[in-house]
Amino acid sequence: MVIKCWGSRGGIPVSGKDYIKYGGDTTCLEIRTKSDDIIIIDAGTGIRRLGNQLIKENRSHFHLIFTHAHWDHLMGFPFFAPLFQEKTEITICSSPIQGKYTENLIAKIMAPPNFPVKYSNISAKMVYTEECPDQIEIGSMTIIPIPLSHPNGGSGYKFIEDGKTFVFLTDNELGFVHPGGLEPAAYQEFSAEADFLIHDAEYTQQEYGTQIEWGHSTYEDVLDLAVNANVKKLGLFHLNQDRTDDEMDAIVDICRQKLSEQNRDIECQAIGWDMEFEL
Repeated sequence: MVIKCWGSRGGIPVSGKDYIKYGGDTTCLEIRTKSDDIIIIDAGTGIRRLGNQLIKENRSHFHLIFTHAHWDHLMGFPFFAPLFQEKTEITICSSPIQGKYTENLIAKIMAPPNFPVKYSNISAKMVYTEECPDQIEIGSMTIIPIPLSHPNGGSGYKFIEDGKTFVFLTDNELGFVHPGGLEPAAYQEFSAEADFLIHDAEYTQQEYGTQIEWGHSTYEDVLDLAVNANVKKLGLFHLNQDRTDDEMDAIVDICRQKLSEQNRDIECQAIGWDMEFEL
């Protein structure tokens, strides 16, 4: 599988000279499978650039998976250019919310006065699955969801292909169990021995003191999770909207130093736009 990040910022998109390395777009990941399927995770503002790239490649069939329904993970949807091409077909997986509700949610984003083009006017064929399965099969890829610890709920995912495992847990608070969420031990078990773990790491411990229960984790808690789960590679995600490139680099340096002190051979980096990884 090939994983590409089109946006990793949390809360709201940002721009400026301090946000060049990691970028300013909100959550959108793309996974290309061995079977040549394209899986898109979330429709934050990063999906706009992804859509432009897919049109250049003349690709028209996609699977779209949402982690949850908060605005920063949806706001890019109306700007996904393939929506306005008749040849486009998008299958939207129901997890973590049922199919009809998902369709109504997306339609509301584009309903007046939110957007000038109505959902009913898009040209693409939209296919919604009806149930929230315990396991999703897309070509050569197996996908396993897990409930997130986040206000209003959501799903994280494990992607398995050719014996390689990628775990994506954004908007997941390890320091507090929200209704429907799980204890940290469950996420450790879910992530155990993963080749690549990307996890929400929005806060420092000092910041978290005033923002507990907001649905996001400290990088310290995420580092502990990665160590206890014995993952091979860790990516820090859902970057705070005010966190500059230099500040994020400093956090990565701290994480790498802590891993070195514990004699743990875990690669660690912050995830930014246009970064690509192959498993």
